[in-house]
Amino acid sequence: MRWLAKFIYFKLLGWEIVGNTNFSKDTVKKAVLIAVPHTSWYDFPLAIILRKVVKLKTNFVGKKELFTWPFGYYFRWVGGKPLDRTSGQNKVEAIAKLFENEDEFRLALAPEGTRKKVKEWKTGFYYIAKAAKVPIIMFTLDFKNKQNKVSEPFYPTDDMEADFKFMKTFYEGVEGKIKEYS
Repeated sequence: MRWLAKFIYFKLLGWEIVGNTNFSKDTVKKAVLIAVPHTSWYDFPLAIILRKVVKLKTNFVGKKELFTWPFGYYFRWVGGKPLDRTSGQNKVEAIAKLFENEDEFRLALAPEGTRKKVKEWKTGFYYIAKAAKVPIIMFTLDFKNKQNKVSEPFYPTDDMEADFKFMKTFYEGVEGKIKEYS
């Protein structure tokens, strides 16, 4: 199956991976992976192919309603974990606890929180990484250059403003599938 993913990713789609090409998978078993910009439904299947290409086990969270029949099995199979999103739940704490129960857990998130254009990223991914005491690995969904650029692991500090400035610098010039949402 990996050969097919590589054929699709490299030959048919014409994409490349640059930077931390193995996502530090041999040394970092737990991390928050952030994908930017998230502008299209197409980002999800591209990320699924990418993780097959680099042989990287990744996870995501979704509302618990997605994990019922008929799609629940598929979402779990591709690394999904259900999340109770009813009010009154501390979602950051609940997601951080997911890291405790797994030997290997790399949570992929989109800081924008939507596929539309946003001025500011949501901060949940940052607080999840801090609460779980795991690094953040940044990667691009750069449709202009057909490139997934991957950062080295970054451990958040106690200076959120400086950390966000550092992370956003990594994404400068990157264009999503829908350019105007980038």
